[in-house]
Amino acid sequence: MSEAAAVDTHDHAEVRDQLEPSLTPGNLGKLGMWSFLAGDAMTFGAAIAAYGALRIDNPNWPSPAAFLGITTTAIMTFILICSSVTMVEALGSIQTGRMARYRNFMALTVLGGLLFLGMQAFEWHHLLEIKGMSIKVDLFDATFFILTGFHGCHVFGGVVYNFVLLVRGMTGKLTPAKANLVEIAGLYWHFVDLVWILIFTFIYLI
Repeated sequence: MSEAAAVDTHDHAEVRDQLEPSLTPGNLGKLGMWSFLAGDAMTFGAAIAAYGALRIDNPNWPSPAAFLGITTTAIMTFILICSSVTMVEALGSIQTGRMARYRNFMALTVLGGLLFLGMQAFEWHHLLEIKGMSIKVDLFDATFFILTGFHGCHVFGGVVYNFVLLVRGMTGKLTPAKANLVEIAGLYWHFVDLVWILIFTFIYLI
């Protein structure tokens, strides 16, 4: 009986190990990124909620369309969404060992981030110099520059992150065996994309 019980316990342990894999370095990396994004999501959520609380029932709150360039920002949003698509393609390429294709799509992802930042810099220059907006003028200006600027810092960080992975892929230091590194970077980049869609909706459109 004891021998049969030992065999049964061993079988159950093997099944449990198959269903509950250990935390490999790749899984630890994703867990770390998800933890970071969870905290970051709360920060952005609190900032957007504060914007809504300041704006609601405020008769002096200006119409965003009167100050902000909706068309330009819509193009920025489209570019950022496209960069998420190229990020997905880059991940799929490295997972299947197509390194040249990976490098092309990762370069497009970096380019999309740079275009977004360039257009945001142009927008800020127009608003500051032409429209006379400033973080010191009123709550509308302050919340706009804080939210979009905080997000812009995230985009910049993502561009640097992706550029490093691109260079590593070009120098042969990033191989299909390390595709999990691109997957982790993709989690961050898609998060940045999603947050911008929320900012664009709440600040520019509503």
